[in-house]
Amino acid sequence: MGWLDALLGRSKPVKPNLDALFALPSAAVTLQAATGLTPTGLGSVAFRAAEGGAFATLERDVKALLGERVEESDDGYGYTWLLVRRSPDALSDLVTELHAVNSSLEGAGFGPSLLCSLASFTAPDDGRRLAVVYLYKRGTFYPFAPLPGQRRDNALELQARGALEGELPLEKDLSRWFPVWGAPGL
Repeated sequence: MGWLDALLGRSKPVKPNLDALFALPSAAVTLQAATGLTPTGLGSVAFRAAEGGAFATLERDVKALLGERVEESDDGYGYTWLLVRRSPDALSDLVTELHAVNSSLEGAGFGPSLLCSLASFTAPDDGRRLAVVYLYKRGTFYPFAPLPGQRRDNALELQARGALEGELPLEKDLSRWFPVWGAPGL
């Protein structure tokens, strides 16, 4: 960053650290102890699909790698979601597969098209749901707890933030805790 950037208040964008995803299984233990939420075995990656043969080949290869455990869907915002299914007790395997999808896209030069990845959790006793969302462009995580009618369970999100503090690099700017309504797996 140059002196002109500093003078104008511009900063370097944060580099994503995909390896931060590997901290999620141990953070899940802390999250379960604090909130009662357990992994569902569902996780997804959102990206903006690019035109061209290179991207189509890469997407086909990623789906072939994951086999029957992956489903593709599109949302109304122009993003493609790959939903990965694993056993609820195989969070480490799920995270490894989410990392592989992200790394494949990034390694092929499509990193700027990545939006986020998420792993979902639920409370078996009362059905509360929570996603731990990784923002690719920020390199941070945040909790998202949807309620019916496109409302959020802010109390659960803040409780999860408290539990995950120190376990994961959390997004400090709450205005960046974007809702991911209808995200596959949530």
